[in-house]
Amino acid sequence: MYNLVILASKPTDWTHDQFIEWWRGEHADMTYDLPGLRRWHHTEVLEAMDDKHSAGWDGLSVLSFDSKEALEAALDSDVWRKAVEHVGSMRGRRIALMGDERVMVAEQ
Repeated sequence: MYNLVILASKPTDWTHDQFIEWWRGEHADMTYDLPGLRRWHHTEVLEAMDDKHSAGWDGLSVLSFDSKEALEAALDSDVWRKAVEHVGSMRGRRIALMGDERVMVAEQ
């Protein structure tokens, strides 16, 4: 799998719950039809291990595709453009990373 990983924090004027509801609801509805999307895991951040370096994040999404080329095609799609427009100038923070997934421990 080739993944797009997004770590995001809420706008300062939103509650954590409001942001998660928006991300898993209204915003998610706009992205389910991304071409080539094979899997999407979302984690609601409920606590940080180290407040000094890790605090302040609200959620993490991992969107998985068969290849880098499949992800690039998704990012070039109208579905992606509409999802980005939907985020607009939300004022939250995000980190977006892309890379090849390697399973280190298989599901048991």
